Amino acid sequence: PEPVALEQQNLLAVRREQLDCAVQGRFPLHRLLVVAQLGEGTAAEEVAGYHRGLFENALEDHSREQVSGLLLLYSSCIFHVVESCSSTIHLIIQDLASLQNQGHNALLQEIKVLVVAHNIPTRLFPDWHVATATAPATRPHDPTQAQSTAEVVAECLALLLKLADCIQNFEDDSEDTNENVHTLAPELLIPAETINYLCNAEECASPEDFLRIYLSPSQPALDSETVWPVPSHFS
Repeated sequence: PEPVALEQQNLLAVRREQLDCAVQGRFPLHRLLVVAQLGEGTAAEEVAGYHRGLFENALEDHSREQVSGLLLLYSSCIFHVVESCSSTIHLIIQDLASLQNQGHNALLQEIKVLVVAHNIPTRLFPDWHVATATAPATRPHDPTQAQSTAEVVAECLALLLKLADCIQNFEDDSEDTNENVHTLAPELLIPAETINYLCNAEECASPEDFLRIYLSPSQPALDSETVWPVPSHFS
């Protein structure tokens, strides 16, 4: 069959759609994926409480868009996915940057922003859930040494989709979703060594680096500014 023609939209049309969403009380959704290691002596309950307080502040001060997602807590690290509007996502990254600047006393260490997906069509998670990995989510052989960082992130995303589908099934079955989330099968969880690998990956940006890149104005070079080949007296 003939491929479906792509719908072309200019910037004005996109902006009008965003304004319509705002008038109707809806905001474009975005998704944030973060990994981090727990600070020395940090309890899992502290990390969950920190994020709950952060979300409450975001709802009061920045938007009416609820937060959904999943916080996976391990003995030494976390994997966190957050879905909300842009102001809330930006606030979270800013707060994580401030947190990391606290040094060795910070609640979280080696924080890395894996993915920020803009204008997502639907949420993966019906609510914000916290799951504790009671059994060690590890693999007999660590394949990350033979994979690129991009491949490891892609593997995490594939597991995340399975997790989201599993949690959605809990919701559809009208059971106690929060109770079921705490009993997720280990094979559905992202392995702890994978998270620690990403926390130390140089290709992944810290919250501070991400904000610096994201907020920096683009400065494309004009054709008149480009001289090639370089004149000999400048060589």
